[in-house]
Amino acid sequence: MGYPNIDFVYLSEEDMMKAGVTDMAGCVDTMEEMFKLLKMGDYRMGGPNGNSHGVMMTFPAESPFPNMPTDGPDRRFMAMPAYLGGKFDMAGMKWYGSNVENKKKGLPRSILMLTLNDKDTGAPLAYMSANILSAFRTGAVPGVGVKYFARQDAKVVGIIGPGVMSKTAIDATMAVRSEIETVKVKGRSKKSIDSFFKYLNEKYPQIKDIRIVETEEEAVKDSDIVHIVTSSPTGDIYQYPYMKEEWIKPGAILCCPAAARFDDDFILNRARAVADNIQLYEAWEEEMEFPAYNSIPIPAVHCMDLIAEGKMKKDQVDDLGDVLVGKVPVHRKKDEIVIFSIGGMPIEDVAWGTIVYRNALEKGIGTKLNLWNISYLA
Repeated sequence: MGYPNIDFVYLSEEDMMKAGVTDMAGCVDTMEEMFKLLKMGDYRMGGPNGNSHGVMMTFPAESPFPNMPTDGPDRRFMAMPAYLGGKFDMAGMKWYGSNVENKKKGLPRSILMLTLNDKDTGAPLAYMSANILSAFRTGAVPGVGVKYFARQDAKVVGIIGPGVMSKTAIDATMAVRSEIETVKVKGRSKKSIDSFFKYLNEKYPQIKDIRIVETEEEAVKDSDIVHIVTSSPTGDIYQYPYMKEEWIKPGAILCCPAAARFDDDFILNRARAVADNIQLYEAWEEEMEFPAYNSIPIPAVHCMDLIAEGKMKKDQVDDLGDVLVGKVPVHRKKDEIVIFSIGGMPIEDVAWGTIVYRNALEKGIGTKLNLWNISYLA
């Protein structure tokens, strides 16, 4: 970059697709590399602890100001900054606004953008559409878990909540366990189920047995891999999807990037709890009112609450990075059931965004924009 002139690249959603944002196998590999760097400590996220998920702005339930929005389902804005080192060596921030009412306007619930910045000057390098990027990195993380913890001969997948995240989760599953034969789908609406079926039939014709099931129990029973990706109101843990131990096949992995609930006795004494980044959950425990699980419905958050109460030891929760670098064995015992908690982190967006951005530069994709030739304030 020829300072003081600053140019950057704008990448639309179409540009992102041309630059390879939907390459799930590549995304899974990128997430695996990112987790290794995380374990080395070569990263930063927000907050004084350097592990904050981000800063969220919500609206009040009532407002005396006529122009100010009021609270509603998934109505929020959020800034998620991060730096990732290693071969990425990139700073950036994902920014998004979310409102469930968007669907009435033909829009996705959340609209996301990612900015990549020069780590030294802060100058923008790229400003990119991030909905697909975020969806794929979200699906790729359980893909890393499936790659390491799922049975090598896994054949059956259970899906609870057939939305966008489940589509990318099945993409990642197929990238690392291509012999899947059966997918069982538990959904709430015909529209989401039909969309999921169409997606599977068009993309994975080799999966011959795709079934609609009526209950979570049916989705979980006999499944080698379960993706629990249904939205749930927070505040009352008994509203979270409940998974009974007796339903779960020995040796199964349950991927939980959203709300899920298990019996404490199972968590404490027989399940293997694995977190994508333990420090993220510790940060939530610091930041949220106790019990944090009431606000953040991911199982590892409940583990942090149990640790705070003295009911669980910290070493009962394994960190994925420790497995990837060989510090912790892939399997601690035969036929263990793994509950894999996935919190989502902006370093994931920066990692995959950096790869896609560099692909775009190499292929000449995107629109070059100028910030200034010489800053008026320099």
